[in-house]
Amino acid sequence: MWQPSERYPDPAIEVFDGAFAKYQEKLASVERLGTGYRWAEGPVWFGDGRYLVWSDIPNNRMMRWSEESGEIGVFRSPSNFANGNTRDRAGRLVTCEHGGRRVTRTEYDGAITVLADSFEGKPLNSPNDVVVSSDGSIWFSDPAYGIRGYYEGYQARRELPCAVYRIDAGTGDLALVADDLTAPNGLAFSPDESVLYVVDSGASPSSIHAYEVADGGRALTNRRLLIDADEGTPDGFRVDVDGNLWCGWGMGPGLDGVRVFTPDGRLIGGISLPERCANLVFGGRYRNRLFMAAAHSVYSLYVNAQGAV
Repeated sequence: MWQPSERYPDPAIEVFDGAFAKYQEKLASVERLGTGYRWAEGPVWFGDGRYLVWSDIPNNRMMRWSEESGEIGVFRSPSNFANGNTRDRAGRLVTCEHGGRRVTRTEYDGAITVLADSFEGKPLNSPNDVVVSSDGSIWFSDPAYGIRGYYEGYQARRELPCAVYRIDAGTGDLALVADDLTAPNGLAFSPDESVLYVVDSGASPSSIHAYEVADGGRALTNRRLLIDADEGTPDGFRVDVDGNLWCGWGMGPGLDGVRVFTPDGRLIGGISLPERCANLVFGGRYRNRLFMAAAHSVYSLYVNAQGAV
């Protein structure tokens, strides 16, 4: 059972390499914002409203936490078994939906626009995680986790390879940019968007790969293995302004929480949690508050790092 630390620095913050010390806020500790979810995923920060939204996939809903009041309520129900979320360059919510096997955008008036639900006439598998580049294009992973049964979506037959796709900002055209991973999952750009990092949660062991972004930001090339997770299981992650990867991690005692890696894949730090962390996001006014969606709970921690925009 989780208990808040009664002293500083919080022993849940692990320094594996001296390079991590400058990112540790020594007078901050892990806080649990809420609990009681079945599988918390896809946290996204709304700075203009000072609130956090995340998915509770098996409960088919999205939740909302207010920074001002600390209150938690339902943001959307049903959510079509929403998983990953982000915001586009206009501030609109972009969501991966297992139930609809699609990627959607929530307009300012609450209307839902379908951005992608098929490729070459075949339905997508179950879009999982999503990022938006500076040119407005939307990149998402499409493994098959949401169609394997009725817990995180609806059971169905896979008709497409597990892949990473790009939605063009100008035309809305969908392009397959990578299909050489077993089950692409979490993804994030380096700060200069020259590299796209992608988790392969279907590989054994799980791994994180780095692709060079080519063709003016429209293609991926030169995949290389960046991190071999060994006994760990990476899921969703974010990158800070220095290029470090803050990765949701599991599964099991000593593994659950967050692992932090340098851009060259060196493990430098971690945040220990009592449950597997599925995904995370930097938020708060200065993007220095790390929000972590774990199995049944959502946690936060102030760090001396800022998320890359």
